[in-house]
Amino acid sequence: MEIIDCIINISEGQRQPVVEYIVDAIRETPGCFLLDFSSDVDHNRTVITFIGNRRSLKSAIRELYKRAIEKIDLRTHKGEHPRMGAVDVVPFVPIRDCTMDDCIAFSKDVASMIWSEFKIPVYLYEESQPNSDRKNLAKIRKGEFESLPAKMTDPDWKPDFGECAPHESAGASVVGARMPLVAFNVNIGTSDIKIADAIARNVRGSSGGLQFVKAMGVELKERKIVQISMNMVNYKKSPLFRVFELIKAEADRYGVPIVGSEIIGLWPQDALFETAEFYLRCENYSPSCVLENKINGVLYEELMS
Repeated sequence: MEIIDCIINISEGQRQPVVEYIVDAIRETPGCFLLDFSSDVDHNRTVITFIGNRRSLKSAIRELYKRAIEKIDLRTHKGEHPRMGAVDVVPFVPIRDCTMDDCIAFSKDVASMIWSEFKIPVYLYEESQPNSDRKNLAKIRKGEFESLPAKMTDPDWKPDFGECAPHESAGASVVGARMPLVAFNVNIGTSDIKIADAIARNVRGSSGGLQFVKAMGVELKERKIVQISMNMVNYKKSPLFRVFELIKAEADRYGVPIVGSEIIGLWPQDALFETAEFYLRCENYSPSCVLENKINGVLYEELMS
């Protein structure tokens, strides 16, 4: 059975009735299964994780776009997280009985639908983007919604689908196939955003930190603290425990404590198991040590027999 994971990011995290209305597009689509959604008030953003096959996912995404365009207007949107679209990012991850190439082809099909039906320009990213200068989400999104009219006049930033002008209220979307990503935030016990920016700069790969980590400092005004908000694009090569230890060391340099951390969306279990193995100094760990893994393996074999 084909399973593709879709992790849509929408630019709304403050009006929960609106979030629920948009998430209902997933709940109400036959063949789609909502796994998780989480909103952040300061970021004003929601991450929605759901699975299905290509047919059911396309139907759900079509309905989600209708609802997001109806309810989200980026001309009045404020939030700490960078954004360029009402539906900002639409990633596809192959899970079972499909390949990365399948997801690449599907992402282009969805991108074409988004433009043809909603007149929202689309940029491809990650594995779906053949141009190495345009694969990186942060590069594509630089300048955010407000800079799109000018940015799109640059031939280097012509959308992959659609005309060189953003949708007036919904901006543009980024769509693509990628490997599993770990979204992880670490909260720092200070209100000084300069400290968060400095720590993020030393952690992220583009500034000479950990190669597969993207990081930025974020101010959480309601809580009067700051945050290191991260995307870990290869948790195998830049593991979670290494990222956390580096942030802890950097925070110690500034004399500020780590006061908490956040899991955003859903994570591959390996990312957590590797962290437990590191901190417990476990000498004989393997996935077969986990009770649920054994049970799931037996049940899957029974189901397939």
